[in-house]
Amino acid sequence: MPPRSKVQRLPADVKAWLDAALVENNFSGYELLSAELAKRGFSIGKSGLHRYGQAFEERLKTLRIVTEQARAVVQAAPDDDGAVNDALMRLTQEKMFSILMEMQVDPESVDLPKLARSVAELGKASVAQKRWQMEARRQALRDAANEAGSAAKNAGLSDEMVAAIQQRILGIAP
Repeated sequence: MPPRSKVQRLPADVKAWLDAALVENNFSGYELLSAELAKRGFSIGKSGLHRYGQAFEERLKTLRIVTEQARAVVQAAPDDDGAVNDALMRLTQEKMFSILMEMQVDPESVDLPKLARSVAELGKASVAQKRWQMEARRQALRDAANEAGSAAKNAGLSDEMVAAIQQRILGIAP
């Protein structure tokens, strides 16, 4: 396994500063960034910074595109039953799995308990989403049964017939 890049080995606060500086400088000025890092006690050449910057810029572009597409989908098809959220969770699970399979994990650089917690939280969110969908469907059926019952009663059907219709709508055997 190749060694981790110098950028990846920076302390979190310095790396956060570097990421912000890259975005702020529109992914340019690598010589100045290299000089600033040297002042802070880190020796990283402009070529290494450029490689990191290109990969970082691509990730940001991809994130922007995905965000724009998600907004367009939500605007084009309002999501009353949570289908977009369900698809998003499935996509996230799939992406996390493929990242885990593709990356060469350096145990010292990956906080496995945090990663496991993320996966568990995603699973909990998926279960909560399914519960919400089921409850929304049940409520829709109850509302439909009540509407049908009112219409049947207004049409002069007996209470027994109204109850039978409502039970059929709710999926309850009469």
